[in-house]
Amino acid sequence: MYSSWSLFIVCMLLILSLWTSYYLQIKRIRAVHETVVSIFAGMFVGLLVRIGPASMIRDMLTFKHTLFFNLLLPPIILNSGYELRQDYFFRNFGAILTFAFVGTFISAVGLGLLVYVYSVLGLESLHLTLLECLLFGSALSATDPVTILAIFQQYKVDPTLYSIIFGESLLNDAVSIVLYETLSHLKKSEEIYTSHFFHGVGIFLLSFSTSMAMGVAFGLACSLVLKHSSLNLFSRIESCLIALIAYTCYFFSNGLGMSGIVSLLFCGITLKHYAYHTMSVRTQRTTKYLFATLAQLSENFIFIYLGLNLFTLPAAADPSQSSVKPLLILVSTLAVVATRYAAVFPLSKVINFSYTRIIHRGMRLQTPREEPLPYQYQMMLFWAGLRGAVGVALAAGFTGANAGYLRTTVLAVVLLTVVVFGGTTARMMEIIGIRTGVEDDQGSSDDEEEPYFANSPVGIGNGKDYRDRDGGGAVLSPVYPPPNANPFSHHVQSTSFDGTQSPWMASLPSSSRSSESGEGEVFPLAPTANAGASTSSLGGGGGGAARQNSGGGRGAEGQQEGKWFHDLDQRYLLPLFSNATASRTFHARKQARKTRHTQQREQLAQQQHHDDALSDAEGGTHVWRSASTTPDGH
Repeated sequence: MYSSWSLFIVCMLLILSLWTSYYLQIKRIRAVHETVVSIFAGMFVGLLVRIGPASMIRDMLTFKHTLFFNLLLPPIILNSGYELRQDYFFRNFGAILTFAFVGTFISAVGLGLLVYVYSVLGLESLHLTLLECLLFGSALSATDPVTILAIFQQYKVDPTLYSIIFGESLLNDAVSIVLYETLSHLKKSEEIYTSHFFHGVGIFLLSFSTSMAMGVAFGLACSLVLKHSSLNLFSRIESCLIALIAYTCYFFSNGLGMSGIVSLLFCGITLKHYAYHTMSVRTQRTTKYLFATLAQLSENFIFIYLGLNLFTLPAAADPSQSSVKPLLILVSTLAVVATRYAAVFPLSKVINFSYTRIIHRGMRLQTPREEPLPYQYQMMLFWAGLRGAVGVALAAGFTGANAGYLRTTVLAVVLLTVVVFGGTTARMMEIIGIRTGVEDDQGSSDDEEEPYFANSPVGIGNGKDYRDRDGGGAVLSPVYPPPNANPFSHHVQSTSFDGTQSPWMASLPSSSRSSESGEGEVFPLAPTANAGASTSSLGGGGGGAARQNSGGGRGAEGQQEGKWFHDLDQRYLLPLFSNATASRTFHARKQARKTRHTQQREQLAQQQHHDDALSDAEGGTHVWRSASTTPDGH
C-alpha cells in the first residue's frame, strides 16, 4: 500500500511536470523552465510528506543512488549518444575533452581546497579532512546543464556552442565519477603521497580509454549481428535486442569497475553511425522514439526526485545537531562559481590559441582561423556550469560523522545553481548577445527525414505512416518528389491506394525501388536528380559532406581535420559493419535537400533585394510581391 502511494505521488508529479512543459511551450513562456517547476513541485510535496504522519512513504521517496545509476541515468546517456550530432561533436572533440578532463580536475581540486580552507577556520564547528574535501569537490564537479540545453534548442543557438556544452556535460559526468571512485580508494590508506596522484591519473586514463573501447566494441558487434542476420524481418525482436545490447554494455562496464557512462555514450554513437542503416524502418522509428521517451521521463523524474529529496533526507548522525550548515552552503556555492570561472576562461584562451596558431601553421591554411570560442561563448560555458543529480548520487556514498552535512550541502548547491543559472539563461543570452535563430543546414540530429510537403493541406507529409484505405497493414513510405514536381500533384505517394506506382516513382532505378526492409516497408528514396553526384561527393558514414559544408565558416578546415577518418570509414568500416548503400543514399538525400533549401533561400533573398531596389527607385512607394515558401517554412 505504501509503495503504491509513493508511486502514485511520483506519477502525479510527472504528469504535472509534462503538462507544465506543454503549457510553457504553447504560451511561449521562456522565463520559466519545466525543470525549475519540477524542482519546486517536488519540494512542495516533499514538505507535505515530511510533516505528514506516513514515515514509510517518506522513506520510500528518499533519493537512492542505486536507483539513479541503474534506472534513471542510462536512458539519458543512451539517447544522448544515439541522437548526437556527430559532425559537430567530433569537430570540437579537442575542446570538449579539454573542458571535460582539465576543467573538471580544476573544479574538483579548487572546490575541495576552498572548502578545506573554510574548514580549517573552524567556523560552524565543522572539521573536515583534506581527502573529505576533495571527495566533496569531485562530487560537486559534475555539471548537468539540461535546462540550458533545452533553452538552446528553443532559441536555435549555434550548433557549435550547443555541441561543446552538450559534449562537456556528458564526459564531465563520467570524469567526475571516475575521479570520485579513485579518491574513495585512496581514502582507505588515510595518507596521501605524491605517488598516489600519478597512480590515480593512470587509473583514470585506463578506465576512460577502456570504457570507450568497450562501448565501440559492443556497438560494432551489434552492427555485425544486424548485417549478417534477418532480424529486419522481425522488427519487434530487433528493437528489443538493440536496447538490451546497449544496456548490457552499460552494466558490464560498471561490473568491471569501468565507466558505464562512457561505454554507453560511445555505444550509442556507434549504433547510430553503423547499425542504424541496417535496421528496418520500423526499428529505426521505434528505437528513436523509445530512447527519447525514456530520456524525457528520466530527466523529469530526476528533477522531481531532487525536490523531494530536500525534505526526505535522513537526519544527521548526531541528532543533537542540525544537518544544515548555511555558511557551508554559501561558501560551497561561491566556490562552485569561482572554480567554474577559473576553469572556463583560461582553458578557452588556450583552445583559441591552439586553433588559431598551432593548427593554422600545421595545416598550412592561407587565412588564420577564427577563434572557435569568442567571449560570448565563453560566458555561456561559464553560465552552463550548474550542477545536477550525478553529484547528489555521488554524495550518497559519503561516510563518516560529516556525511549528513555534506549531503545536504551538495543537494542545496545543486538546487541553487539550477534555479539561479537555469532560470536566468534566456535573459543572459540577450545581455551578452548570443546569436539565436541559427538555421542549421544539416537539419536536426533526426535521421528520419520529414516528408517533403510538411505543410500540405490534405495531411500528407506529417511524418506518420500511410496505410491503405482498406485497412491493410502495408505501410507506404513517404517518397520525395523531384524539386520541380508539382507540390499538390496527386502523385505524392510511392504507391497509390490501388497498389500501382506513381509515374515518377516508376522512373527511378530498380535498385532504389527494391531496397526493402521487411514487413512491407521500404527505405525512403532519394531524388534521382542529385543522387549520383551527391553520393560520390558525400561518401556516407558519419556525415562526411556535412562536415565540409557547416561549422560557421570553417568547412574547409573541418574537412581537412577529419579527412583521414572519413576515408578510412568510407573504404573499410562502412562496407564491413553497415549497409553502405543505404547510408550513402540517406546522406545524398540529405545533401540534396540542403542544397535545394539553400537555393530557395537565396532566391527569396534576391527577390527581397529586388523589391527593395524597386521601392527606392519609385520614391518610397512600396511594391508588394508574393513570395513562395520553402518546405521548412522560410
